[in-house]
Amino acid sequence: MEFDVTTLHGRRADQRWNRMVVGDVLERSTWSHPDRDAIVGWEGAYGDPAFARVTYRQADEAANRVAHALLAAGLRRSDRVLLYCENSVEALLTLFGIAKAGLVAVPVNPLLAPDVLTWAIDHVGATTAIVDAELWPKAEAPFAAAGLSPVATITIGGDPVAGSPSFQEWIAGHPATEPDVEPRLHADDVWSVLFTSGTTAMPKASMATHTFSYLAAGSYVPSLTRGLRYEDELRLLTFLPVVYHCGHNSTVFPAFFAGGTSIIGRRPDPEQVAAAITAERATALWAGAPQFLHRIADAALAAPDRLDLTSLTVAMFSWGAMRPDLTEAVSAACGETELLEVFGQTESMSCFRFWPAREPDKHAESASGTNHVGLPNPLLGARIVDERGASLRGVAGVPGEAVYRSPVVTAGYFRDEAATREAFAGGWFHSGDSCAYLEDGGQVMVDRYKDIVKSGGENVSSLRVEAVVAQHPAVARAAVVGIPHDHWGEIVTAVVEVVPGRELDADGLIAFCRERLAGYETPKRVEVVEEMPQTVGGKVLKFKLRERFAAAPR
Repeated sequence: MEFDVTTLHGRRADQRWNRMVVGDVLERSTWSHPDRDAIVGWEGAYGDPAFARVTYRQADEAANRVAHALLAAGLRRSDRVLLYCENSVEALLTLFGIAKAGLVAVPVNPLLAPDVLTWAIDHVGATTAIVDAELWPKAEAPFAAAGLSPVATITIGGDPVAGSPSFQEWIAGHPATEPDVEPRLHADDVWSVLFTSGTTAMPKASMATHTFSYLAAGSYVPSLTRGLRYEDELRLLTFLPVVYHCGHNSTVFPAFFAGGTSIIGRRPDPEQVAAAITAERATALWAGAPQFLHRIADAALAAPDRLDLTSLTVAMFSWGAMRPDLTEAVSAACGETELLEVFGQTESMSCFRFWPAREPDKHAESASGTNHVGLPNPLLGARIVDERGASLRGVAGVPGEAVYRSPVVTAGYFRDEAATREAFAGGWFHSGDSCAYLEDGGQVMVDRYKDIVKSGGENVSSLRVEAVVAQHPAVARAAVVGIPHDHWGEIVTAVVEVVPGRELDADGLIAFCRERLAGYETPKRVEVVEEMPQTVGGKVLKFKLRERFAAAPR
């Protein structure tokens, strides 16, 4: 063991006793609560009953076995491991095993269109994959096109993929002890790559370091443990995607940093979420969209004899349009539960916080359309700048772009230097969101610069959808916008001009798109216009389309 007692700068904390890496998180809690549940899977969120509930000791040993299994397969430092998985206990254990082995996790959204999945596999250079059995039929052709085969199968919804063992079989026989990895692991190493939608047809691969995940998770612990007497009483529950979405940093890992328990479900279902809160006495909930939180409360109120949400002390949701009676519904169902709204993105996870109970007047405005996002948490440097990059701080009501700097900001876009340089122009990360200051220094979101549609927890590239809609023989011109919707948050809406002399069948256009796009990308609504509103230069004024069709909902 080496000790440097003379150098005071340029030091590197990469010894086992002082490093800060994701793979050590579970092990550290074995010294305090080895037999406490670390992860609880609700029905359907595990392939093998042995993983329905795992203690910190069991979770750490399983993650060690994953690491050894990957290294035994010949993987080398920073090789990329693809996860084609929905939520499961085994998938979360795999993330930790990948981190322990010094490899890079690349979870991908199973709803990606086949051509995008094949591109993503090639872009990151993945050579190994773990898949869910029930998802394999959709993945088989893209995997084959990319020359990738699964090394193991999580047996949810089916048997192991031909030629691969089950997850349990795969890790069995491998050591439960921590692997030795060289070069030594360090906080600045990238341990995961998450694909995030952008304005181009293909997503960008956002790199997260160990520092990123450590500090993101740690920054959420104070917020999610509000109302508890002791922080290790945290029982954090979510049924929203947390494997291939950034939510594992903010809605799973914080439970481990508090010494508490993470409770996960397979897919979002309001009544099942309410049932899980009741059975597991969850104390904090990640609900995603405010509309989904409302549905959870409604489910509980409809069955008060079976469902009890009063164990919740915090219900967290992301920015979005909300019904005016959200607070009343949550209070009726949950009692003294604090609502917490967060505003951020995959590349910047140490988010803004908005506590409605602290600013009820602003919350009332949010329910009627003013999008209050609160203040950045103390780990996040955030300001709004104009088109020249000059700060608008102190100038209320003038829209500009929200830009950030923080240790919890992406390390860049893997193999995309141009996009990375653009994102960090001027030394700040450019969010692509248009915001404005208030007189009191708070912020509101004005619009999305890049016209991303946020539907059902997914980010949809409007340009990608437009490119497909425009391929229809009856479409002369297309614009895609998000229209507010009670269930989805926003729905993908295709606004089209029709080729003169042709007739357009809306259902036919939707079916045409469904064959070429992922389900969440496919338009749910089609509107025909004679002429698009546009600038002198011919650019479609999408905000006018949003205003027009939001005022005439279907």
